[in-house]
Amino acid sequence: MKRRTCLFALLTLPLTGCVTSPGQFVKTDIDRNADLHRREVNASLLRLAEKLYKRNPREWKKGRHASLAAALAKLADPARFAYPPEPDGLRGTAAILAALREDYPHDRVAAFIGGLDTMINDAFEGKNEFFVLDDLDAQKLYNAARNVEIAAWKLADAHRTQPEGDIPAGAPILFSNEMSPLQNLSFEREFGRLIGNLDLLTSTVADKTNRTVVKIVQNIAYAVFLPI
Repeated sequence: MKRRTCLFALLTLPLTGCVTSPGQFVKTDIDRNADLHRREVNASLLRLAEKLYKRNPREWKKGRHASLAAALAKLADPARFAYPPEPDGLRGTAAILAALREDYPHDRVAAFIGGLDTMINDAFEGKNEFFVLDDLDAQKLYNAARNVEIAAWKLADAHRTQPEGDIPAGAPILFSNEMSPLQNLSFEREFGRLIGNLDLLTSTVADKTNRTVVKIVQNIAYAVFLPI
């Protein structure tokens, strides 16, 4: 009996030695690549949220949070997809557009980032981790990347026609990039990192599935969000 037990242990040793966790046993290289890009996308969204809250502190206060850190913790809550990202129940691109309306009364940063988050989550089929039987749609990922580009442009282009409190007419709806007195393009770089991650994964998935991605060229001045 002891000899059989030892033999079984020797036969199974090469297998157990190669697997770092049960989940890794059913992951392909593409799955692990998707996991990495998903984590990077989540990190980029939180960095954008923090930057926006720091430039627009009145927004996290609208959400009745005790601090900026508390507002970020809510956006990072793993259960965040179980409830709408903003009080009116909007999600995805509808929440992004609402955040940039001049008459929007709630936390604009939560709506803008929550809208991006739920839109991208749909492109990832609602998953945060991927295994061998999971499929991703390259077209959805491509459309999500283009929607992030459009959202970044709309963020930079949205300005007030009327003053609000101490913010004058003509000021941005949400302060982000700044050209003066000191140039600050950190938002542009973070959006670029987010778009780059989605585009890289799009190419990987398209190669895996041998499917052609329909690429759409839009005039940014009239750009509309693409379906996911």
